[in-house]
Amino acid sequence: MDDDKYYIVKKKALPEVLLKVVEAKRLLDSERVLTIQEATDAVEISRSSFYKYKDDIFPFHEDNRGKTINLMMQVDDVPGLLSNVLNKIAQAHANILTIHQSIPIGGIASLTLGMEILPQTLEVAKLIELVEATEGVHYIKILGRE
Repeated sequence: MDDDKYYIVKKKALPEVLLKVVEAKRLLDSERVLTIQEATDAVEISRSSFYKYKDDIFPFHEDNRGKTINLMMQVDDVPGLLSNVLNKIAQAHANILTIHQSIPIGGIASLTLGMEILPQTLEVAKLIELVEATEGVHYIKILGRE
């Protein structure tokens, strides 16, 4: 049997342990739990079951489209700053989906960016550090993740 073959299987056909592994991974990704032990306890499977299947099962949509994240930031109203921010995001290999900038008040603008986090994208925390280090960026907040 070829270990590299993929199959699309309906959820109802999967053994319960595989569905619990997916749920444990979701809990870890959402940071609702911090450790694998907490995740496996929450879904009532053994750590050995989690480790056995964790790299072999994932929701179909995650493999195809990546995850999205929305960031809100306050930035100085200076020429080229938005371009610098977008370049930093491009360097981190994230894909910009939406951009919304408010009319600046007192030399400060609010900027909201929706972006797709791809498998090759830098870790989100490092991406945020990279953007925060840009001169003229005052504040970044994660508004949501999918």
